[in-house]
Amino acid sequence: MEKKRQQNIKQTIRRNYGKIALEESSKDACCGPGCCSSPSPSMAATEVGYDSKELQTIPEASVLGVGCGAPVKFANLQKGETVVDLGSGAGIDVFLSANDVGATGNVIGIDMTDEMLERARRNAKNNNYSNVEFKKGDIEKRIPVSSDTVDAVISNCVINLTTDKVKAFKEVLRILKSGGRMVISDLVADRKADRIDADQWSACIDGAMAKQDYLASINKAGFRDATVLVEREFAGGELVGGRKITSIVVRAVKS
Repeated sequence: MEKKRQQNIKQTIRRNYGKIALEESSKDACCGPGCCSSPSPSMAATEVGYDSKELQTIPEASVLGVGCGAPVKFANLQKGETVVDLGSGAGIDVFLSANDVGATGNVIGIDMTDEMLERARRNAKNNNYSNVEFKKGDIEKRIPVSSDTVDAVISNCVINLTTDKVKAFKEVLRILKSGGRMVISDLVADRKADRIDADQWSACIDGAMAKQDYLASINKAGFRDATVLVEREFAGGELVGGRKITSIVVRAVKS
């Protein structure tokens, strides 16, 4: 993909998710079956797999109703672990992870949108979270975390927003410890997109790869035996942009 198009996509993502962070609209960047139609962000979150009782244990302002799954449910986080959340947004998965790893653990949220980082940091400060931090970073270039230091990497409908999936997965591999795991929710498709539109990419549609290519990119980055844990239809099984989109949760381990 040409450099100018990549830059346009990233600028569109920053603009649209910046609007969501400022509570202007979630329709400009809608990753998830309920974020454009559900009456509340919490209801949209439960539609993609979050537990309503667990959502009550974290800051309400961290729940934006975007995403296509609930990766923390499948990450098996333990007390004292270090966790990184890619595309952390307002912090929903960071705060859920923080509850799991406890005071001896550490959770780092990575996002490239200033408005999201500001909102997430405010959520952490207002709710006295001492075991979380939020850093600005482009996960395709370099995740701002030291190599071989992380027990688990999670992400919710974010890798499909990148223009080079292999580079992003290589960065995940770099920061994980040996034996560390990656558990991510994402959207894939039955085939490659016929065209590329920046707004549709920002909405997690045009950037969705064919499922077999997505899994191959994980292995190409250096992971082995990427496993699909959960798979379900997106948008009620209707075609989106002429393609069938599927929501999956994938687990892979650094050997």
